[in-house]
Amino acid sequence: MSTSSAVDRAFRSALYDTGDDTLDTSASLLAADPTADAELARRGEDFVAAAWQRGWQPADVVRAVRRELEETHVRLAGALILAQARRDGRTRGARWEAQLAELRAEEPAPRGDRFSYATAVLELYRLLLRLPALEPLDEAAGASPSGGRERKPESRMLGRIRALLAKAEATGFPEEAEALSAKAQELMARHSVDEALLAARTPAAEGPDAVRIGVEPPYEQAKAVLLDAVASANHCRAVWNEAFGFSTVVGFAPDLEAVELLFTSLLVQATTAMTKAEAAQRAGGRKRTKTFRQAFLAAYAHRVGERLAAAAAEVPVEGDLLPVLASREVAVGERVERLFPSTTTTRLRGVGDVAGWEEGSRAAEEAVAATRRRLGRRR
Repeated sequence: MSTSSAVDRAFRSALYDTGDDTLDTSASLLAADPTADAELARRGEDFVAAAWQRGWQPADVVRAVRRELEETHVRLAGALILAQARRDGRTRGARWEAQLAELRAEEPAPRGDRFSYATAVLELYRLLLRLPALEPLDEAAGASPSGGRERKPESRMLGRIRALLAKAEATGFPEEAEALSAKAQELMARHSVDEALLAARTPAAEGPDAVRIGVEPPYEQAKAVLLDAVASANHCRAVWNEAFGFSTVVGFAPDLEAVELLFTSLLVQATTAMTKAEAAQRAGGRKRTKTFRQAFLAAYAHRVGERLAAAAAEVPVEGDLLPVLASREVAVGERVERLFPSTTTTRLRGVGDVAGWEEGSRAAEEAVAATRRRLGRRR
């Protein structure tokens, strides 16, 4: 039997028939034929390339594998993606390259015995085969011919914002963390206005871009609400894909960078505040559960969203810039409509713990008061 025939036979049994018995039989067939390894890897690279044609990106595939399978499969997927990139040799833009760079930093998966390896590979290929089509983000206006918008070097303003958020994550005081985050949001709003003015003076201004940001379990709904609030405060729109654990955020490049920075930082801060509040609940003899955390994060996201919007609104905008900002808002809305012609709204589930909601709101309210005092002294 030829190597190609052996792989074909294994695939017919394992990839298109989801029974465990057929998986074991196919894995045994591949394990017994070391000459099939190269062909098996080549077929896997083809599956990855097909995923790119269906709108997926490296981080999306890794996220889907992590949600459905185990860490061994995640590392196998990373190695497969990197191998496909080497074979393809195509430059797809800065965001794509950054995702590949993250995969290169990961440890390779231990191979183990041939049967276990073949089983894991076939399980991974099953998943790759059933990935549906996603919205093609590379079609954004202004994308480079290589398939992705090139990032500009990070500005001094973004460096200051990053430093503020790092301090917010490092402090052990929630009020200080929230004050630093509010200051970062104020700088983000100013940065957005400056970039909009610069773009208005550029004859060939770029259109809005789109990125996918992971919204990981647990408490995905509350985290998606938080991301939506961050996006809205920074002139972006977010659409949540619950099934695959990400939100697609549409906006202009500087605003998208701000959203990614602030959302990541706020997740760290929210977890810190929630842990502190839960410890206080336990100290008072009240045992809390998952519903407490869900309600806490929901309330925190809601109140922080209000704070971010208020911080952004405080930034003065010159009258001649208002039409520019309005046109950018329209462009973002049109891009969302092209990507997602039909969307639905959903309500948060499991937000029934009153104590959790009150604690989340209180944490945010205290932060708002502290933020106003701190920012007031700096003016």
